[in-house]
Amino acid sequence: MKDIQVVGFDADDTLWVTEPHFQAAGREFGGLMAPWASAEKAAEELYATEMANLGTYGYGAKSVMLSMLETALRLGGDKVPAATLRKVLESGRRLLDYPMELLPGVEGVLKELRGRYRLVLITKGDLLDQERKLRGSGLKAYFHHVQILSDKRESDYRDLLATLGVEPRRFLMVGNSLKSDILPVLALGGCGVHIPYEVTWRHEHVEGASPDPARFRQLKDISGLPGLLAR
Repeated sequence: MKDIQVVGFDADDTLWVTEPHFQAAGREFGGLMAPWASAEKAAEELYATEMANLGTYGYGAKSVMLSMLETALRLGGDKVPAATLRKVLESGRRLLDYPMELLPGVEGVLKELRGRYRLVLITKGDLLDQERKLRGSGLKAYFHHVQILSDKRESDYRDLLATLGVEPRRFLMVGNSLKSDILPVLALGGCGVHIPYEVTWRHEHVEGASPDPARFRQLKDISGLPGLLAR
């Protein structure tokens, strides 16, 4: 990885904590749906709704909030009290307001790498919400470029690399999701570092992936990244 010029970072659950908040909202939703469905049934129905709505609402807290309301009405129909729907909305709103919590070592690593590479933040989701999280993180000054995408497909990375004017072989993507952060970049001829997080949204799970070891590494945490790049 000696030829790397640009290092891209995923945001949610790579730089700061996100998924535990969404999982907590899911558990709260399951409790609110107890009169009409088991927690397991509510979770499955909510996930199915989220998947059906991705093409319309995209990713992020607002999409989850709308999907929770839709699922609640499908499970309970007209019998769902307004008070319950209000609690669903409140649960979704908290996903837009939680305080930012950086993962250990993140700022130190960005500070160390900033003078050696162009650093780029590449995240997907709702524009306003991701901008809020970036402001709250205090990390914006470390990045040469910030890109908030509706999705992270191979074509999205290809367009971004063209915008940045960097060859794929000189680009490294760092993230917690093999599906969204690593595999599309490897497919373009770039490099990837996977840093698994303690919890991952099931939509980001991928089975049977065998990345090229010449262009792929996995780290336990972000603190090992500067040393890896120096080798």
